[in-house]
Parts: sequence; structure tokens; C-alpha cells
Amino acid sequence: MTTTEIIEKITELQELEDMLHELNAEIDSIKDSLKQELNEQHSEELVVGTHIIRYTTVISNRFNSTEFKKVMPDVYKAYLKPVTSKRFTVA
Repeated sequence: MTTTEIIEKITELQELEDMLHELNAEIDSIKDSLKQELNEQHSEELVVGTHIIRYTTVISNRFNSTEFKKVMPDVYKAYLKPVTSKRFTVA
């Protein structure tokens, strides 16, 4: 690729990322308004036409690695595993 082609690709990437950001904001806004409607109706589920909207509370158990690291630092270190990854950025 030439320098001009790379610059064009970067510009296109930035434009698409901006569009994605705007779309995600709009999606979040619509989801929030639907959640608000469910809250106002004091309901976790709403059937509308052929659609079912659910906004439910979910309880899950997660491992508290921060607390484990404080209480058993040697065991924590024994199970650490280095991970290699690549990071792509455009500045």
C-alpha cells in the first residue's frame, strides 16, 4: 500500500468508528427507554406484538481475585500465567 492509500484507510476507519459510536449511543438510548418503560410498569417482562422484552435481575458468583491475592499472595502468584497479545492503535 502507498502512503496515500494507508491515509485513506485510516480516514475511512475513523469515519466508520465515529458512525459506530453514534449507533451504539442510539442503541443504548433505545434500550434505556425500554428499560424505563418496564420499570414504570413494575414488570420484568413485557409482551408487545410478537416481541418479548425482559429486564431481569441476575445473580452470579464471581471469583474475587483481588481479595484472594491479599489473603494468599503466594498461591495467587503460583497460578499467574503470562499472556502475550498484540494491540492495534491509530493515533
